[in-house]
Amino acid sequence: MTTGYLYHEMFGWYDPGSAAGLFPPDPRQGVQPLWHFEHPDTKRRIHELVVVSGLIEELVRLSPRQATVSEIGRVHEREHIDRIQADSDQAGGDAGDGISPFGRGGYEIAALAAGAVLEGVDAVFDGRVDNAYALVRPPGHHALAGSGMGFCVFNNIAIAARHAQQVHGARRIAVLDWDVHHGNGTQAVFYSDPDVLAISVHQDNVFPLGSGAVEERGSGAGRGSTVNLPLPPGTGDGGYEYAMRTVCLPAIRRFRPDLLLVACGFDAGAMDPLGRQMVTSDGFRTLTELAMRVADEVCEGRLVMSHEGGYNPAYVPFSGLAVLETLRGKRTVPDPFLPLVSAMAQQDLQPAQRAAVDAVAAAAGLGEPVRG
Repeated sequence: MTTGYLYHEMFGWYDPGSAAGLFPPDPRQGVQPLWHFEHPDTKRRIHELVVVSGLIEELVRLSPRQATVSEIGRVHEREHIDRIQADSDQAGGDAGDGISPFGRGGYEIAALAAGAVLEGVDAVFDGRVDNAYALVRPPGHHALAGSGMGFCVFNNIAIAARHAQQVHGARRIAVLDWDVHHGNGTQAVFYSDPDVLAISVHQDNVFPLGSGAVEERGSGAGRGSTVNLPLPPGTGDGGYEYAMRTVCLPAIRRFRPDLLLVACGFDAGAMDPLGRQMVTSDGFRTLTELAMRVADEVCEGRLVMSHEGGYNPAYVPFSGLAVLETLRGKRTVPDPFLPLVSAMAQQDLQPAQRAAVDAVAAAAGLGEPVRG
């Protein structure tokens, strides 16, 4: 397998400013300045581990470029694009929800993140690589057509889906999102579109609150093309693998897309500060293996991953390395945390997790649950 890899040092220069983890500092309320959860360390440390491990020599380096206004405009309203650009030219601003700040020059880096995923799609369709991973920042899957949200400015993966349709003639696109937070922005963009299957596997009701319920299944012609799989807190490798085998893979096989896009967040990982799930690097390795398998079955292996969340700078790099190793088919540095996190409680499939997954499979008409 040949794996395209997209990273640019400018992603580490995207500036969310100071925050008390999530909210802007406010001394009047006792909120001291600290750092923002969406700081560059997790992505930078993934890249540096990829280099130090030697895996970088096994990857095909692809050059990110800035997405154009017209490319971003396939998903986002012009007013949103213009506001981000204007704020970026001044002192910066907020993407739209009050917790997603960016500094001067933020527009150009957000456009570079979107463009990196487009380059990955181009390389896969052109046959230059078999699959691709875009290690980008800022993330994208919460961004709505008219506003950023949840640290996201532009919806990188939605822009990539429209690019694949309009530039490469792909008719049907499947988006699989395993970030710990609901992919609400991607869902909203494609909610009435029968040609885009949007699957979100997320922790139940963690962010955005009240978003991502099983009952949200699309509207109009797109009814049934949205699949939400909210998992109980504490779900580990066993629960996530069961969700993939029971819901995600059957849904993708039934849809038969021309391209599989994966919104790859690592905040479902053990020890993440913004999630309460227990997935290990081996768990993410398994998810990637299964995604590759179904891509081989239905769309000639065309698979592009776009990086989303993941906020533990110590552990996220090993999960990122595991995914890239799996895409390339090469092992390098073992995960030193694995003996600890794999022994934590609830790594095996639990009854409540099985019940949650089976309920989604039934609602989506996906047949009998996977047993064993």
